Amino acid sequence: MVRRKTTEYDNTYQPLAKLLGILASPWTLLLLHWLHMHGPTRFGELKRRLGAISTKTLTERLRRLEAEGWVTRDYKPTVPPQVTYAITKRVLELDGVMTELDRIAERWYGKGRKPTGR
Repeated sequence: MVRRKTTEYDNTYQPLAKLLGILASPWTLLLLHWLHMHGPTRFGELKRRLGAISTKTLTERLRRLEAEGWVTRDYKPTVPPQVTYAITKRVLELDGVMTELDRIAERWYGKGRKPTGR
């Protein structure tokens, strides 16, 4: 019996796969949504507002988003240092997507939702 060699297809460079890979990482959409709705925010405030996110995870997400050009980091060498994060114009292109996800989340899981009974 001859086995066929399967070639794995590497899709890491496909645009949609890359975009979804970033957006699908835990906390990313919540972080972007917060910055979109509330504007530039300091690290500590982001950590408080996002709740259960660890400092390590928040730092990793912000670094990744900064490297991708989705978030800017403003550092002021005060005591203690002030670091503020803001979304870039690039993220504003996701406005319609984030708004619709927000609407769906409110319908499905919001305060006024009705159980589906299924």
